[in-house]
Amino acid sequence: MSVKQITVDEDQSLKRDFYHLIINGEKVESSTGETMKVYNPATGEMIAEVAKASKEDAEQAVKAAREAFDHGKWRKYPVGRRAKTLHKIADMMRARFNEIVELEVLDTGKTVAAAQGQINQAIEDFEYYAGAIVGHRGSVNPLPGQFHNYTEKEPVGVCAQIIPWNYPLMMAAWKVAPALAAGCTVIVKPASLTPLTAIILGEICLEAGVPPGVVNIVPGSGLEVGNFLVEHPKVDKVAFTGSTPVGKNIMEKASRSLKRLTLELGGKSPNIVFQDADMDAAVDGSLFGIFYNTGQSCEARSRLYVQEDIYDEFMEKFLTKAGQIKLGDPFDKGTHMGAVIDQKQLDTIDGYVKSAIAEGAEILLGGKVAKPKGYETGFWYEPTVIANVNHVMKVVQEEIFGPVVVVMKFKDEKEVIQLANDTEFGLGSAVWTKDGARSTRVASQIQAGIVMVNCPFSAFPGTPFGGYKQSGFGRELGIETLDLYTETKSIISYYGSRPLNPLGL
Repeated sequence: MSVKQITVDEDQSLKRDFYHLIINGEKVESSTGETMKVYNPATGEMIAEVAKASKEDAEQAVKAAREAFDHGKWRKYPVGRRAKTLHKIADMMRARFNEIVELEVLDTGKTVAAAQGQINQAIEDFEYYAGAIVGHRGSVNPLPGQFHNYTEKEPVGVCAQIIPWNYPLMMAAWKVAPALAAGCTVIVKPASLTPLTAIILGEICLEAGVPPGVVNIVPGSGLEVGNFLVEHPKVDKVAFTGSTPVGKNIMEKASRSLKRLTLELGGKSPNIVFQDADMDAAVDGSLFGIFYNTGQSCEARSRLYVQEDIYDEFMEKFLTKAGQIKLGDPFDKGTHMGAVIDQKQLDTIDGYVKSAIAEGAEILLGGKVAKPKGYETGFWYEPTVIANVNHVMKVVQEEIFGPVVVVMKFKDEKEVIQLANDTEFGLGSAVWTKDGARSTRVASQIQAGIVMVNCPFSAFPGTPFGGYKQSGFGRELGIETLDLYTETKSIISYYGSRPLNPLGL
């Protein structure tokens, strides 16, 4: 296993031909010598090679994380010192902001505007948890007589964190920042399709002063490395973001050793537009809700319900603007929508659209693979709007994970709540209305972890993010997340002057 010194100085470009694993504070090649090729989805061209972690590499990462947690300094640091390090990580990310954005665009094919927003949030996540951990403490609880009880928060231990490909750096920050703040050690397994910025984050953490072994990055196969980490007896917690079927498999495997578990899974989020909504705001927010990040978002508002009295007017405006969405150069500020992640996902999206046609649905816009000028070799799909659908169709019930929205009319509040909840998922939802009482009523009845009222945005640092039903459990991005990376220890003491003799012997 060859070793290289960690450094992320100003003279070192973040764009390279080859990226290493990070284990125990060192850049290392795979123990097998295997590599993975990483492609730019916008062009289909290879941009780099990455060392491909094996089970042996994952074992070394677990050993390093276990040693760092059990015998290292990180968990013993005062919270103020950990907070200072998290602020330094954020500062270093901000100093390399443009380079990180560029790498994220190349790695994912998303637009530069989307990448800028996501990298900004990743930075803010570290700043948020640097502040939140300072106030995350135990409590003193009243007990009868001459007893005293207080609680302490202790880090849960070694955490395996499995990151999806749709938001590579932002999702890594959602997991790494609270874990580090709590005093845990981590092994991050980025998605094989998009590992580059997660590797850079690992390098930055070490450069910022995180001790060796506390942050380890092992890109590799989910079937091999991911499952190995989930089943490893010395891993205390698993945090996973991805599909519901994979999440169920992880839950089954993690249950064998009773690991702590956070699952942020799929979605099929409803977007409800009432007749009294601000029409222009609802149109613009609904477009963002499905076509942002090319629809490759777990909380994408992919089911659009429009009240029948305004349906025709709303759809005319919605389709006009959707038809103006520009595909092409992700670095062009005028580009609205980026590429699909790879050919497999492109085929999946197209397969869903074809199934809708076969079941009698009507394609109002799009519905086929796109070939933007100059990017014909990439993976692109047209913004697609499907009508004449019902709730037994695959496109209504299953997560497509692409720029495809299904549209339905509804009569009244009672009907649309029933339609909104007619899904196995429960992650996001949106409501558009000027009636404050209605928005409160509807929000309270929707079975989802997130309700956006007259707002297209689903996540800010400090707001809990997670789902109901088969969208998973646990919350990320909020103060509640720190509870998921800590154990609560209760200490009960007796301070009376007379010794206790509860058995009366």
